[in-house]
Amino acid sequence: MRIFIWLFRAFLFFTLFAFALNNSHEVEVRWFFGHEWRAPLVIVVLTAFGFGCALGVLAMVPAWWKHRAQAKRAAPEAVPADNSGNNGDNKGKEPQPPSVIHDGI
Repeated sequence: MRIFIWLFRAFLFFTLFAFALNNSHEVEVRWFFGHEWRAPLVIVVLTAFGFGCALGVLAMVPAWWKHRAQAKRAAPEAVPADNSGNNGDNKGKEPQPPSVIHDGI
């Protein structure tokens, strides 16, 4: 199965590389107030893709913060695992898994 994944990655890389070679013509992007930017088409497309990804991540940040706060409120108070033997009620017992699993966000 791994060989198919690597073959797919190689195919994708060479396809995008051929796309870049075929679209190396210079284009101009016209901004406001007469400003323009001249660059190869591939650079313009990759820049637009990068800005789109960054904008998508920034748009998701408030939702991540909201879910993180909800997870913290839903989590029970953390009890420190003290196996030094000061109180004998945990001796000989297996440690229990947490009741709430956090995804690390």
